[in-house]
Amino acid sequence: MEELFFQYRKELWFTLIVAIILIIIRFALNKTADKVGKRHNLNAARTRLMLRYINFLIIFLAIFAPLFTWGYDLKQLALLISSIFAVIGIGLFAIWSILSNITSGVIMFFSFPYKIGDRIKIYDKDFPIEGIIEDIRAFHLHLRTNEGELVTYPNNLMLQKAVSLVEKDANIDEGKEAL
Repeated sequence: MEELFFQYRKELWFTLIVAIILIIIRFALNKTADKVGKRHNLNAARTRLMLRYINFLIIFLAIFAPLFTWGYDLKQLALLISSIFAVIGIGLFAIWSILSNITSGVIMFFSFPYKIGDRIKIYDKDFPIEGIIEDIRAFHLHLRTNEGELVTYPNNLMLQKAVSLVEKDANIDEGKEAL
């Protein structure tokens, strides 16, 4: 056992250092997302969703970063990663709108000026809509219209269309109905 430790001493130290750095980065990013969520009074479920995205990114880095020191050649690793992304890219080409909605959900988490309970108006020439935001999720948000209809509106369209705040609801606690 000691022979293995001495033989792979550099690799083990590098792996340990990378793990510590990734834990620190994860902690800092999670703390930042929590602060953004609290500062903007965002729904706790939205904050947890952002934390999942951060954790996925850290796990991805934790898997691929140590491969360099454990003997994988950069060309081999590049071939592996490009092959994985090629398969994923081809597989996800048909569902690009889902990726667009997820990306929009991340953008909306950090810079969306409207909250749950606000009455907004979306200026869409084909489907203009006014309603109260009931929930903001990773792919879409739920609007309750004046007629009582529940409309699911994609996040990517929220960033593409003009939206105005009709009435701000200060009495809503976004974290109250979180998962």
